[in-house]
Amino acid sequence: MGQDRQERVATSLAGAVAEEIGASLAPVDAALERLYPGDPGTRRPVHTVYVPGDRFTAGTVRAWGDQALAALDEHAPDAASFGAVIGLDGALAEDVYARVRAKLEREPVEDLRVDFEDGYGHRPDAEEDETAARAARLVAEASAHGTAATAAPWTGIRMKCMEAAVRDRGIRTLDIFLTGLLQAGGLPDGLVLTLPKVTYAEQVAALARLLDVFEKTWGLAPGRIGFEIQIETSQSILAADGTATVARMIQAADGRATGLHYGTFDYSACLGVPAAYQSCDHPAADHAKAVMQVAAAGTGVRLSDGSTNVLPVGPTAQVHDAWRLHHGLVRRALARAYYQGWDMHPGHLPTRYAAVFAFYREGFEQAAARLSRYAERTGGDVMDEPATAKALAGYLLRGLDCGALDDAEVSRATGLGRADLEAFASPRRGV
Repeated sequence: MGQDRQERVATSLAGAVAEEIGASLAPVDAALERLYPGDPGTRRPVHTVYVPGDRFTAGTVRAWGDQALAALDEHAPDAASFGAVIGLDGALAEDVYARVRAKLEREPVEDLRVDFEDGYGHRPDAEEDETAARAARLVAEASAHGTAATAAPWTGIRMKCMEAAVRDRGIRTLDIFLTGLLQAGGLPDGLVLTLPKVTYAEQVAALARLLDVFEKTWGLAPGRIGFEIQIETSQSILAADGTATVARMIQAADGRATGLHYGTFDYSACLGVPAAYQSCDHPAADHAKAVMQVAAAGTGVRLSDGSTNVLPVGPTAQVHDAWRLHHGLVRRALARAYYQGWDMHPGHLPTRYAAVFAFYREGFEQAAARLSRYAERTGGDVMDEPATAKALAGYLLRGLDCGALDDAEVSRATGLGRADLEAFASPRRGV
């Protein structure tokens, strides 16, 4: 019967036309798959901590967690006092405070970068050689024997940039670090590299070429080693011909770009913003991050906001002021779909996790209800489309991954399991 109805439906175009159009768009189809593969769907860190190479030790991660807990004990020893600082109260304040303390005990640092750039400075070659080799040994040991409480799930180095004055030094440090990891047993799954102060796409291509040679030398799978691009110069946003350089950089990485990290202070200084006004929420920062966001959309390259240099140290009133500032900046970034940022001090960890946890807990019930209605095709006061269902599922997955939400409560509220959420978050292209 269905076949009969299909035969009675009138059409005007010959099948050959569709075939011709399909053939003409085949290169576009291939380009879409290659250039816009979508988010990888894996867990992502909510922050990056960077520690100068000479200060990085086997106890760094645990020390950051302990110092963050000590800051809470001294300046906000209970949920009510902490909530009063950052604007939370009642059950939400209790929940968030408990989760923050548990996180600092269980997994205080999600992503750690051993810094050989601004945080390390210029040292004699022999000294940087030894520091890079020691970093490789410590990262390898942490990967093999550490726990979440003592080793970050993602760890790597920020090398010096590809500018002529420091290029050879940066390449040598990277070589020593990667070679040391392989000699110690292999590259850890959570390896992350960061290339700073990029001005031309050719510098990104140069690092991609360098890693290609390194992989061939060691017999590694092509593309095994990826890297982040740090956006710290005006030239990385707008090229001399007026085009968006950052989009070119993603392509120049030849599939190796994993992230774009905004460098608050270098970028602001490059534009002449006075030091007192250099901040993640400056209009110049918003413009740069908007360009980054559009360039990265759909590519699978993830975004990270910058940092604040206002440290939560000193008397309690001063710490509270710094916490309020940091918490507000993190919440602002989350609302703008920047789900990661840089933290410069252990005292930033409480407000990083508080902002992240509150962001997901406050929106949990509404997001779960909307996704449940969409999955069941039932009505409601909002008519959602597949793209919104994708965003809702992604929101819940990020909340689960960081510890803001629990599997059981999400399953109860949505009627969906992890696999269902992942299917909604990564739908087939065109659906």
